[in-house]
Amino acid sequence: MTTDHNSRVIEEFRANNGKVGGYFEGAPLLLLHSTGARSGEPRITPMMYLLDGERYLVFASKAGSDSNPAWYHNLLAHPEARIEVGDDTIAVQAVELRGDERDAYYAEQARRYPGFAGYQQKTDRIIPVIALTPLADPDNPKETAL
Repeated sequence: MTTDHNSRVIEEFRANNGKVGGYFEGAPLLLLHSTGARSGEPRITPMMYLLDGERYLVFASKAGSDSNPAWYHNLLAHPEARIEVGDDTIAVQAVELRGDERDAYYAEQARRYPGFAGYQQKTDRIIPVIALTPLADPDNPKETAL
């Protein structure tokens, strides 16, 4: 289930090779395809990311809410997922970053996009950072699985 807002962002993302206006204008954006933790249903969620080499780092901020977003729970239950970046679809493995590594990447995201600093200030929970690492295609190790 996607919200009307997310549906509009997804449609605009796909129509414009990964570029959107509004709140996400100019920000690096991907579409996360996850599997519902309880329902098993497919989910698509637009979100900002921070590129770290080949990894895509995403932040479970939920705008500073006191609870984690559903997609975070989905990835814990089903860590193999897919992302759309631009015109590419990439199979990924999700791993939560912890400790100093998590802190350093969250600080960098907050430096680049100060809204993330505000999100952390709004909540007592530590906002999770998830690394989405591309999975190699076993038939062609130099290619990313689609």
